[in-house]
Parts: sequence; C-alpha cells; structure tokens
Amino acid sequence: MSNAPVDTGRRRFLTAATAVVGGAGAVAVAVPFIKSWNPSAKAKAAGAPVEVNISKVEPGQLIRVEWRGKPVWVVRRTEAVLENLKSLDSQLRDPASEEMQQPEYAANPARSIKPEFFIAVGICTHLGCSPTYLPDSFGEQVEGVTSGFFCPCHGSKFDMAGRVFQGVPAPLNLVIPPHKYVNDATVLIGEDTGAA
Repeated sequence: MSNAPVDTGRRRFLTAATAVVGGAGAVAVAVPFIKSWNPSAKAKAAGAPVEVNISKVEPGQLIRVEWRGKPVWVVRRTEAVLENLKSLDSQLRDPASEEMQQPEYAANPARSIKPEFFIAVGICTHLGCSPTYLPDSFGEQVEGVTSGFFCPCHGSKFDMAGRVFQGVPAPLNLVIPPHKYVNDATVLIGEDTGAA
C-alpha cells in the first residue's frame, strides 16, 4: 500500500470524462435503433396522397391512378349517366349507400363530392378482381349493364356510382377513397379533410 497523496481533482476529471464518453456512445447506439422504428421511405410513399390532374378528362373517360398499391378510377360522368342513376335504385343491393364504403361527404346518390366526377377504388368487393369499365357510349349491354362496371371473374355488376346490383356475388358497393379537391383541376386522393 502506497502512502502517496490521492489527487482527487484528477480522479473527478477521469470519472466525468468516462461518463461523457459513455453517454455519447449510448446516444450513438440509440439513434439508429430508434430510427429503425420509423417506416421506410418506400412505405411512406406507398401511403402518401396522390395528386391527380383532372382538367383534361373528357366526359365518359376513365383514368387510372395508383394509391396504396390499389387502382383508383377517376371517371367524368355525362349528364345522361347522372340522370340514369336515379332510375336504378330498385335494382341495387344498397342504393342509399348505407354500408360505410365511402366517406360521409360521398354518402349521396352520386357517391361523390362533385357529381360529375366519380372516384373509386377499382377492386371488386367480392374477391378482389378489377372490373371492366363500360362507358355510356359503349352502345351495347354486358350482362344487362349499359354503363357502369362489370367484373368478369364472377359476374358482379356496379352502376356508374359504384353501387352493386342485386343478385350478384359482390356483397358491397365499391370503396370510395378519401379525397378532396385542391382546385378545379386537381384532386388529392388519400387525404380526407372534408368536402373542400
């Protein structure tokens, strides 16, 4: 055992320096670990809203966009199609859209914010096939539908508001995604801030 005096100042400095270096090391390890909990850029992009320019969509035309890995249809309906919607109620399973397949602001006969534009997820509610679009100008009937959507997989039929007909396998109307109009030429699909 040594009788040399103990340098307490040096001991305090070494203890403090060790604590600082250890704390910095703990932070250096924790930051990447905590960052790994955040969703990847790819995952963030997959759920991000999609901006769609609708200024050049002609009456009767359907355009497709992808949102969250699903096809979304944007259809510009004609006046004749909108008038025809009223006559189909007796043939539909859920004509008043009582099943919540749409946001509150789209729970109307046209199932849309602006009646002229129909926006829906293009996946049949039976087994997930993608129905075929039958524009009003198609000129002939497919399984009794002159305009609307026909699913060739199992024969489900939907009108131009995405409402399912009676007597087909699909149990529900097509899903209306959350959306809002940024301006007259742009709709944002995937962001639900009401009927702006």
